Amino acid sequence: MRNSYTFLASSLLIAIFLLLIPGDFCVKIIGGNQVTPHSRPYMVLLKGESICAGALIEKNWVLTAAHCVLNRTSQVILGAHSITKNEPEKQIMFVKKQYPYPCFDQDTHEGDLKLLQLTKKAKINKNVSTLRLPKKGDDVKPGTMCQVAGWGKIHNNSPQSDTLREVNITVINRRICNDQKHYDYHPVIGLNMICAGSLKGGKDSCNGDSGSPLICEGTYRGITAFGLPGKCGDPRGPGIYTLLSQKYLNWINKTMKGQFR
Repeated sequence: MRNSYTFLASSLLIAIFLLLIPGDFCVKIIGGNQVTPHSRPYMVLLKGESICAGALIEKNWVLTAAHCVLNRTSQVILGAHSITKNEPEKQIMFVKKQYPYPCFDQDTHEGDLKLLQLTKKAKINKNVSTLRLPKKGDDVKPGTMCQVAGWGKIHNNSPQSDTLREVNITVINRRICNDQKHYDYHPVIGLNMICAGSLKGGKDSCNGDSGSPLICEGTYRGITAFGLPGKCGDPRGPGIYTLLSQKYLNWINKTMKGQFR
């Protein structure tokens, strides 16, 4: 009988331990899948000081995150599926000029978006096309299902993914993301941000996915910004995305039209 109790106690402890393991121990873009090659023709691979991503929004304009460090020698690759393979679908461009959002704050992460003007126009085809900006900068309701793709890590300790991957994530109420079990207002997840992932963990963007577009119900709604450092997929720190709010959309459109250049 004592052996039976010991076995039950041991089994219970093991079960509790497994339930308490943080998401970053079992995260697998985290928790996503490789996409069909060239099925996300708006995706842009940015090879600067590190890997970032972006979205082609006009033939010679890319929208990405302000914290992605690029220079004139950085490659802007359209039509990519693999980072390393010499794919005929790829169009390699360079940055003519960068336009970071003027009020970007590295500490609060507010305004983490940037426009890249390319040295030449993209050739639009089935492998390379633009992603339409939303007409209005509406907020995204909690519970909304979204997708984010990128070439980022698939595990916290893994190298970059060589191929484009995508994961389904859910928008989480800002009150939850700001509570003591999550970001605890460090930083504040504000009205110009989207908090998205899984409250159970295991589904997230990660290092290398910065700048990737967040697509919610078929509409471009956000830009991959940040999360808990080294803890992608951890339920305590869902991914944070810059919301394409009306003030950001106004700035994007005016900048591309030359009003801020």
